Amino acid sequence: MSHAVGYATRSAKSRLGPFEFERREPGPRDVQIEILFSGVCHSDIHQARDEWGGSIYPMVPGHEIAGRVTHVGAAVRKFKVGDLAGVGCMVDSCRECGSCRDGEEQYCERGMTVFTYNGRFHDGMPTYGGYSSHIVVDEAFVLRISPKLDLAAVAPLLCAGITTYSPMKHWDVQPGQRVGVIGLGGLGHMALKFAHAFGAHVTQFTTTPGKEADARRLGAREVVVTRDPGALKPHEDSFHFLIDTVSGDHDLNSYLRLLRRNGTMVLVGAPEHPAPVEAFSVIGKRRSLAGSAIGGIAQTQEMLDYCAEHGIVSDIERIPIQQINEAYERVLKSDVKYRFVIDMASLKPR
Repeated sequence: MSHAVGYATRSAKSRLGPFEFERREPGPRDVQIEILFSGVCHSDIHQARDEWGGSIYPMVPGHEIAGRVTHVGAAVRKFKVGDLAGVGCMVDSCRECGSCRDGEEQYCERGMTVFTYNGRFHDGMPTYGGYSSHIVVDEAFVLRISPKLDLAAVAPLLCAGITTYSPMKHWDVQPGQRVGVIGLGGLGHMALKFAHAFGAHVTQFTTTPGKEADARRLGAREVVVTRDPGALKPHEDSFHFLIDTVSGDHDLNSYLRLLRRNGTMVLVGAPEHPAPVEAFSVIGKRRSLAGSAIGGIAQTQEMLDYCAEHGIVSDIERIPIQQINEAYERVLKSDVKYRFVIDMASLKPR
């Protein structure tokens, strides 16, 4: 076992604080990564505070991990010491079911996806995430990162990036299509960047008037401030694709009516309460309401390569680990543009 240090929460009501623990020694197929940057995802807060249930404590959050390889096992072929590498939301799966064989490990049909934190390895040991000094991961779940990009700003691509890239690729967003992005936060600003890069005519929907300039900077052709109840009406029956990144409760029907015939609205945000859907919001134009999680490992690598080619990274605010509790409160207030990233150089052993 190798000694690790990090920040953990010990209960749903606890603040995060220094924590020491053991990682496994790297095996023949393992890659050990010194964690240089770790993104802060809203789901870190949900799980740290047990808002989704089933949280495992003590918990070291973090699944947007970017760092440098410090050790490789004898059977590792894709990485060498010194390479830049990343780890996203999962570190293993059954690897045998149809979804896993298709490169969709996030949908493992045996329920054996091992999440980077707040999960358990197949031997029952808990997983600890990226708010820590280093991590050991099977090379099949490690991702290559190009040195062309700002490593800190790459970290959020491992969750916010792939969560928005994956549905756009699955539903085949094309140049010239009308695409709407609902919400302009950590997920929304990445959805906007990708839709713009894919050549779509992008409209940003936001409740915050002050975000209009940012939305246009990030690629929006139009910005609709939705605090006005009538603001959506002129846009009905016009969109090929909508991506809904909002994690708070909101009316889905008013957005479904924006879709043209055969249009699709995809949920990637996770509101706390179920939302009612009126049948005629979807029946009348053969509209579809769908959902999407992260992408598989192969698609995540595809996304990282695409970002390197097109110069796409997340807009970030870099913080020391000692500010993580304050950062959580600011995320809840939407007081970040648009993703916090922890500079792990600030992590010192006790």
